[in-house]
Amino acid sequence: MTDDPAETLLEPGLATGIGSLPHTDPRRAAELVLDVHPRLPAAPQLPRRSAGEQMLAQVGVLLPEVEVAPDGAVRLRPDGGAAGGEPRPELPPGHHDGLRAFLAVAAARPDPPTRVKVQTVGPLTLGTALWRAGLAAERAFVRAGEAVRAAVRAIEELVAATVGPVGLCCVLDEPVLARWPAVGEPLPREQAIDLLSGVLASVRGVTGVHVCGEGDVRLAFEAGPKVLAVPATGHLLRYADTVARHLDAGGWIAWGAVPTDRPIGEGPDVLWRKLVTLWCELTRRGADPRAVRTQAIITPACGLAGHGPSQAARALGLCRTLADRVGDQAVATRLTVGA
Repeated sequence: MTDDPAETLLEPGLATGIGSLPHTDPRRAAELVLDVHPRLPAAPQLPRRSAGEQMLAQVGVLLPEVEVAPDGAVRLRPDGGAAGGEPRPELPPGHHDGLRAFLAVAAARPDPPTRVKVQTVGPLTLGTALWRAGLAAERAFVRAGEAVRAAVRAIEELVAATVGPVGLCCVLDEPVLARWPAVGEPLPREQAIDLLSGVLASVRGVTGVHVCGEGDVRLAFEAGPKVLAVPATGHLLRYADTVARHLDAGGWIAWGAVPTDRPIGEGPDVLWRKLVTLWCELTRRGADPRAVRTQAIITPACGLAGHGPSQAARALGLCRTLADRVGDQAVATRLTVGA
């Protein structure tokens, strides 16, 4: 018996999405992810539908001193709003249409999912945006932490009210980690780790952090998520020791094995060879060869809002194909070692 929700939610061979989809019809987006990734469907964000669906806007709007610009950027209200007031406890209309449609469609299915993944902006990325909007750095990150905690609570309550007691994986998206030194590190590194760790501790389900591009994987790891979502590229070799420590501690890797920075043209065999080559090199540098396969989820590298709907569907389908191979390898690995 265990108190770790990951023990019942995570298993080898899962595929899921990362953040955004290009759809403007939330129901179609919901049906796509539920059909293609039935074992761990990801609630989509739909930034092409409205600026309010952009990740900064979705959470920044909870702060009374913040308003959302027409392009989805967050800015301070000229009158200051109720500066320092409590974040709004509920998700406002027009900012989570993708999530609401996803939950409604899932709940109406004859075989509703038993686990779902949700994603929201992380406190480091939101705090950097608030700092750039004019808040003093210390204040910006305090308010960002409060807003993200409020968003996580509201999402958890909405999931429970709509689909009942499902397993929940909540991933904090931290794209700012791709350029953290370049932004001048408005928050000292240890404070950044503490902030991210504190927000993760408020999550009731399985926690995750998504690091895109050539981001600072070590900072995300030190915050203590159960799942590290990272692009499956050679950049990870710089963090081979971090990957090994994460896996040794029972953590999982969401391998972003389907690239999203170009048209989805490669087939599953090419992508699979690249993933296995990366695994082999990480193993050579100290990662447990069994853990890289058995503690693995397959995702796109990042969100898919920059692609067309058919390309997005292809990317999600490729993730499922690769995940099936991961599941097969995990079973073979367990049989080989007699587990």
